[in-house]
This record gives sequence, structure tokens and C-alpha cells, in this order.
Amino acid sequence: MSSWIPDFSNSHRLQLGVTAVVSGCVAIGALISLQRARIWHEEHELKDSIPGLDQPHDIERINEFGGAVPEDARDITEAERSAALALRARLGDYDEGLILEQLARNRVFLTDDGLAKLRKAFVIVVGCGGVGSHATAALARSGCGKLRLIDFDQVTLSSLNRHSVATLADVGTPKVHCLQRRLEQITPWIHFDCRNELFSEAAATAQLAPWKDGQKPDYVIDAIDNIDSKVALLQYCHQKGIPVISSMGAGCKSDPTRIFIGDISASTDDPLSRSTRRRLRMLGVKEGIPVVFSSEKTGPGKAELQPLAEEEFQKGTVGELGVLPDFRVRILPVLGTMPAMFGLCVANHVMLEISGYPHDYLPSKSRDKMYEGVLAQLQGLEERVARHHGLDPLGLRIPLTADDVGYVIEEVYGGRSVVSGLASRLALTRWRKPEGAWIDQKTPGQNADRLDLSQLVCLTKDEMLRHEKLVLKEGKPLEDVYERNVIELVERRMLEESRFREQR
Repeated sequence: MSSWIPDFSNSHRLQLGVTAVVSGCVAIGALISLQRARIWHEEHELKDSIPGLDQPHDIERINEFGGAVPEDARDITEAERSAALALRARLGDYDEGLILEQLARNRVFLTDDGLAKLRKAFVIVVGCGGVGSHATAALARSGCGKLRLIDFDQVTLSSLNRHSVATLADVGTPKVHCLQRRLEQITPWIHFDCRNELFSEAAATAQLAPWKDGQKPDYVIDAIDNIDSKVALLQYCHQKGIPVISSMGAGCKSDPTRIFIGDISASTDDPLSRSTRRRLRMLGVKEGIPVVFSSEKTGPGKAELQPLAEEEFQKGTVGELGVLPDFRVRILPVLGTMPAMFGLCVANHVMLEISGYPHDYLPSKSRDKMYEGVLAQLQGLEERVARHHGLDPLGLRIPLTADDVGYVIEEVYGGRSVVSGLASRLALTRWRKPEGAWIDQKTPGQNADRLDLSQLVCLTKDEMLRHEKLVLKEGKPLEDVYERNVIELVERRMLEESRFREQR
């Protein structure tokens, strides 16, 4: 050690080296200290700039440091950017390879030919709520080329439990524009035609008109929950030969295993389907329309249509509470998943139909031969009753057809005997003993029976024979033959039928 110190004091190079090392260490230490001081200063400055929990929050102060932009500004920017991209894509400025890659799974399933048909298709969706929005979204994601959306309503807070793409930012905006704006961000090349309108029979020709290039609609989707508009749409499409599929009621339903696609004549256990089918049959449409429906039956503990609260009645005329005159003002419980499944089933059907993919659903509930047999039985019954009361039954004609028989059996009495509830060996008969001039004999050689639909009841054949003997021939009062609940049920059904007849 003692020998090293003199060497250090006498060695100029060694002194310079040590000095350099020491200077470097001091410089590094100073630099690190300076960086730590700057970081500490910036951190505290940032913390001081953020309002405390007990202070008003000014989002602009936070944004100065790179935080989220104001919600309104961001939404406008995204909407403008998406709209601009969609416009360019519709004009052809979008890579075809990217489109095919996005539709790759549909392409291998439907084949190139099937996908090409879908991409050229023009589909009209009437009603863009829970069912219609999911059908629209599925069609757009699958590449359907042209979509016309028709709905008068706006997105509400209560819509968000079942709408396919709506967000809180969309509340208060028309449903059709909400769908277009959101779906353009997914498939910008799809062409949309939005009609913020109520579908009506008077406007049907314009609303279901061909696309601006002259292409007729390949399919129409009925996702309307108003019975008058629904019937008008289905009748129009049926008359004009426009392919259409209708969604029946998803409200109060909860069992996805009970959802079916089939002919409207095969739909059961659904009030909306029953009312629609009944009204259509009056207009001469009894089958040939595919529908999505649920066979789920109501039961204890299950959701039901809720009556309007009493305090709402106190506010004034109930009709004023609806969005439009004659629209329902009662609360329909809806589990958000069920409209989605109905809408996806509808879209699935449309895609298979347009692409030509094989599929097989529940067939039409054709019972024409049975109705013709029941009509013949009714003809014989009327002749026997006329003969019993001393009238000449020769040439007696009843003013009913097999379609009328089918309507009474299926739509008025649900395909069951009003007495026993049995559904086999059915027959129709007068409910009350005929009185007065019930046969028109003014025309020679022609006896016209004045029998009316509202006078008929559905029984089994055995029950009909007993009814003929006791009521129609012997004239016993109905109260002596049937229990009170049966008589009340018949009266309710006849009252319903009279109301429906007023709407014909």
C-alpha cells in the first residue's frame, strides 16, 4: 500500500484515469438525479391537474393529457368516417378479396353460386325492433347486397334489452338509421334504403316497390307486432306473389326448443299467430306463408301480458298513451334472447331460400278433405232438421264452403269440440233450434238455407247427433242439455266471431 501511493503521486496517467472515472460517476449521478426530479415534478403536476372526488370533473382538463375525447366529438368522427367509407365501398372502392375473406365461412357453406345469389339479393325488412334488427344484422353480416328497412319507431331505453346493435347513444334516433349507421361499420359495401315510415296498406305499393335499378324484392320479412299492419303486409305479398316470411309473437316466450319454422296453417299456441291466421283466412289466405312461431304454452308462474297500471288510466284517454292510434298500450314482457332467436331464424330461412340451399320445415296443415266431409255432414244435418219440421229439403243449399268450415273449426274453435275438447271426428252444427223463415223458398226449385257462420259450433260427430236429437228436433233449452261453462264458452266464441266479421 505504501509503495502504491508514491507511484500514484508520481504517475500522471494514473491520475488522469482516476479523475476521468470519478468525473463520469458524478455526471451519471447528476443525470439520474435530474431525471428523477423531472419525473417527480411531472407526476405531481399531473396529479394536481386531476380533480378530486369532491371537485367538479372537467373532462377537458383530463383530455389535455391525452385522455378520451368528448363522447359527442368521438361519435361524430366515427359516424362520419364510417359513412365516408361506406359511400366509397358502395361505389366500388373496396377490395373484393377483403369482402370474400370476410364472407369466407358463408362462401364454403353456400358455395360460390349461392353466395353470389345472396350478394345480389334485395330484401325488405318491415319492423326493425328486436326481431327485425337481428334479422337485418344477420343478413348484412352474411353479405345480402340490398336491404330496405321500414319502421316508424325510434330506439328507446327499453329497446336495448333486445335490439341487435343499438347503444345508449342511439336512444331517440330512428331504428332504421341506427341499423344502417352501425351495420355500415361492419359491412360498408351493403346498400341500404331506409324508410322511417309506418307500413300501411295504402302505402304498400310504394314501400315494397322495386329498387331504384328496377330489381324486384327477392324476399320480404314481416317483423311487425301490430296486427292490422301485419295482416295488410302478408295479404299484399300473397296477392302480388312476393316471397314473404312472418315472425309471430316472441313476447312471453322463454323456451328456445319450442321455436319452429313452418306454414302459417301449422302454427299453434300463439295468440298473435292465431289472430293473424284468422284474419288472413277471412281474406282468402289460409296457407302458403312461412312463419316463425313458438309452440310454448302458458302456465303458472310464466310471464303474461301485463295490464296498464291504474294510474295511467287516471291520466286520460288510454288511446292517447300509445305511439299511434290503435297501437297497444299494455306491457308485453319480453325476454331479450327470444326476439333474437326469432330474428335469426327468419334470416336463416331467407338466406337458404335465396341461395337455393336445401331445407325442409313443418308442412302446411292441409285438411281440405276433412273440411269437405264436414261440409257434407252439415248439409245432411240441415236436410234432416228441415224434414223433421215439415219442410221440403229437396234442392236445399247451404251458403257455406269448405273454406268456411275450415275457418270455423280451426280459427273459431281451435280445432276442438267445444263440449269435450276432443280433436278427432269433428262436425259442425247449428247451436240453437232454427226459428222463423230459416229457408228461403222464393226461387222455384231452389231452397236456400239461411245458415250463418256465427250460428255454428264445433262438436264431435257423436256430440253432434245428440245435439240434433235433443236441441234441433226436440227443442230442449240449451241449459237443460249443457253445463253453464260450455254455454258461456260458446257465447264468448260467437261474440269474438261477430267482432271479427265486422272487420272483414
